[in-house]
Amino acid sequence: MESPDALVKTEPWRNRLARGAQAAGGALLDLLYPPVCLACDAPTANHNTLCPQCFAKLRPITAPLCPVMGLPFEVSIGPDAVSAEALADPPPFRRARTAVIYNDIARLLVSRLKYGDRPELAQFCAQLMAGAGHELWQGDPLLVPVPLHPARYRQRRYNQSAELASRLGKITGLPVDASLVRRTRKTRQQVGLSGDGRQRNVQGAFAVHPEILVRAKGKRIVLIDDVYTTGATTKAVTRTLLRGGIETVDVVSFARVVFGADLPI
Repeated sequence: MESPDALVKTEPWRNRLARGAQAAGGALLDLLYPPVCLACDAPTANHNTLCPQCFAKLRPITAPLCPVMGLPFEVSIGPDAVSAEALADPPPFRRARTAVIYNDIARLLVSRLKYGDRPELAQFCAQLMAGAGHELWQGDPLLVPVPLHPARYRQRRYNQSAELASRLGKITGLPVDASLVRRTRKTRQQVGLSGDGRQRNVQGAFAVHPEILVRAKGKRIVLIDDVYTTGATTKAVTRTLLRGGIETVDVVSFARVVFGADLPI
């Protein structure tokens, strides 16, 4: 067996040069743009992360939780127990999973990602989402972001849900189709609307690609979004996909509003 030194010597000099240049370039960028916290701008050891103080403010959603809605339970009430929300209003999707509860720190990250021209924040959010949705990645599903209306896309220059889906695809190795569903009507912002108002706002606002069954290839769909509030948007997109011939849809989001938890909406 060749020694590590021998392997280094036999490595093509172009590869060694490229790796050296990459390392030097990274060091130079760190000098020019030192890594800082994504939330408070305090110095950090690495790029695209939170400082320990801000990270500690995140509230991850972990078991025990509702197997349908992904809502956290205070205590375990059995493997088959579902939340009151799932019983009162069964969703059209099969399962929903979320990385963190929507609190002040999560709201800041989402706001910067969504409105602050900071698409690079999607990398951090997607890393947490990959863990939260781990049980949904089985079976090689297709990742589909909740679409943005073209007018709003031109205004923001990117779709935050598509940024999350793209990075999730790279982390999980799953395929992404950002144009399987499109938004056909420019709806009002959902912020400030009641639950019924949110449903009316997005009703009939989505359409699937004419070749959806060819593009989806019989795969299960995992919808990707930034925030799950009442679920009006994801439910509307799910129903559109089901009418288009998709059999099963799951949902993964970065943050979720938990009503009654004294959190900002």
